[in-house]
Amino acid sequence: MRILAVDTSAVCAGVAVTGNGKILSECSTNTGLTHSRTLLPMIDSALKNAEIPLDSIDVFACSAGPGSFTGIRIGVAGIKGLCDATGKKCIPVSTLEALAYNLLGSECIAVSVMDARCNQVYCGIFLVDGDKVERLTEDEAVKIDDLKEILEHYDGKIVFVGDGAELCHKTLGYEIAGAGNRFQRGSSVAFCAEEKLKNEAPIDGEKLLPVYLRLPQAERELNNKLNNKLNNK
Repeated sequence: MRILAVDTSAVCAGVAVTGNGKILSECSTNTGLTHSRTLLPMIDSALKNAEIPLDSIDVFACSAGPGSFTGIRIGVAGIKGLCDATGKKCIPVSTLEALAYNLLGSECIAVSVMDARCNQVYCGIFLVDGDKVERLTEDEAVKIDDLKEILEHYDGKIVFVGDGAELCHKTLGYEIAGAGNRFQRGSSVAFCAEEKLKNEAPIDGEKLLPVYLRLPQAERELNNKLNNKLNNK
């Protein structure tokens, strides 16, 4: 099975083409440029480097969230467009679950964390056992102080992975994934999707939706203003 996978959930964006569990081509960028400028060129480059035409892709994969509100929307829109153009289907995956796949080949408790600001992180905890990843918790937004208490219940080597890894490492200790495995990778999205496809059917592109664990900042600020007005009456 050939999968084209994208991850635009954070500053670091990735695209990969895989075939039956093997990376055929992969590229990433961490330049700070908007993903709307870089995503399509990266997809084109990944396909050309793999010497595979778009029509030969069997299924598309996308990290649907959590993460950057704008970034996720760009990735989801891109995959929707590819599905519409080719008539193929897609499989959405959790950004945090895909990050755990960065640590394949090791044995650890992978704590996938993305900086959600306001002293919070988007967090998911997974058991990585060689070539297998098992989810231990649901994805959620948690305060870093609360994460400390959560992790005290786990035995074994704990490794932070994701763009919130350094922040959590400095605050809580524990190990941190190496720079090469710390951030979003298209191949990890593909491997996660391939595993999900063993038990789930792919969906039509029109059914692909972003997954947010919090309201966008603008909506949160508006709600706060409305609540303050009500409280001051």
